[in-house]
Amino acid sequence: MSTYRHVVKGSNPANLVFKSRKVEDLPKMRSEVEAWLDQNYTEGTEAFSVFTYEGRVEQLSQGILVFKLVMGAITGISVLVGGIGIMNVLLISVTERTTEIGIRKAAGARKKDIVMQFISESVTISIEGCIIGWVVGVLGVFGLVELINRFTDFGFQAALSIGTVGVVLIVAIIVGMVFGTYPAWKAANLTPVDAIRHE
Repeated sequence: MSTYRHVVKGSNPANLVFKSRKVEDLPKMRSEVEAWLDQNYTEGTEAFSVFTYEGRVEQLSQGILVFKLVMGAITGISVLVGGIGIMNVLLISVTERTTEIGIRKAAGARKKDIVMQFISESVTISIEGCIIGWVVGVLGVFGLVELINRFTDFGFQAALSIGTVGVVLIVAIIVGMVFGTYPAWKAANLTPVDAIRHE
């Protein structure tokens, strides 16, 4: 308190700069700073000037929102195309392995066993593709950021979070299960006699 009064009475008032990790958290951080000032100084926020450049923050937030929507749409299309690719691969696999499926069913395999076999294959393909895409994407992002920083003064930084990795893995599992359902159902409904006689 005494230090605060000494600085205010001087000719050069102190300036404190706070940095937020996310642009979206800036209004919350301002409220926390103002609450802290009210709790620790009798003068409260009236004795301070708190600036957050809200106009620029709002513009930046809108830009980030548009970017997220565009990237979300592109990602959704990519997931759909990848899922259709997985389904086509499994349908071809069902056609090529019709005799094998018939022998398994004749040997006592239930519909549930056939369904679980093909869904597990679908999920495995999806997770493998997810891992390969994730590695290529991470290397590409870090390489691109390094390239941009080398030729410009923007100072971009790439960051990864465990939550992002978890979301990607969950999406891969869901895609594998959803798009593997139809081929698994088709394989499970083959009759043993027709499947064994298939050429």
